[in-house]
Amino acid sequence: MQNLFENLNQFLLFRNFIEVIAGLDNTLLLLIISLPIGFVFSLVFALGRVSSNKLISKPIASYIFIVRGTPLLVQIYLIYFGLGSIKFVRESFLWYLLKEPFWCGVLALTINTVAYGSEIFRGGIQSVTKSQVESGKALGFNKFMLLRKLIIPIALRKTLPSYGNELILMVKATSLVSLTTYMEMTGIARKIMAKTFAPVEAFIAAGILYLFLNFLMVQFIKYLEWKYNPHLRVSQT
Repeated sequence: MQNLFENLNQFLLFRNFIEVIAGLDNTLLLLIISLPIGFVFSLVFALGRVSSNKLISKPIASYIFIVRGTPLLVQIYLIYFGLGSIKFVRESFLWYLLKEPFWCGVLALTINTVAYGSEIFRGGIQSVTKSQVESGKALGFNKFMLLRKLIIPIALRKTLPSYGNELILMVKATSLVSLTTYMEMTGIARKIMAKTFAPVEAFIAAGILYLFLNFLMVQFIKYLEWKYNPHLRVSQT
């Protein structure tokens, strides 16, 4: 009898794995769209955050404080359920996107990662020393060239480990989008649990896939660190 239960559990785990993996493309789609947009806006907001112009830096600081101070789940609910209750939004062109759970998820993830990413990049920008900036000026760099060739490259190299952690958190955060009826991997696992009353087998399958995605993300960050930080490479003889 014990062998029968073990075989049944193994069968459920395998079947659930096959079903959950069908939602992998939806999870990847969330990441492929939200991460690049979030990266670009994080850099822009970080530059605005260190600006001496209070009209730019103060609103960005307030945005960061609000987003970082509230749970992502609350933000997803406010966007998915809250925006639909505003008449102006329902009557505008935005409703064609925001009525879909996918785009609400992309918007929530992007807003969230921009708040965290901009603070990470702000730290990297402020870590660039005065002597490095003076060296760039001595080479004839103007403000734009200083940003493009000196400040931003140095800041990105220094913040790679920290921003890598944010990318890993984003992979795991995609699971919350399932609460908007979007069928990514966690959403499918919840559906399986409702049908089979076997939560362990359903969510183990989802956990394995999330672990695999984060393994790939870690290797990607390690590759970027190896490529753009030559002084950290270990010489192999």
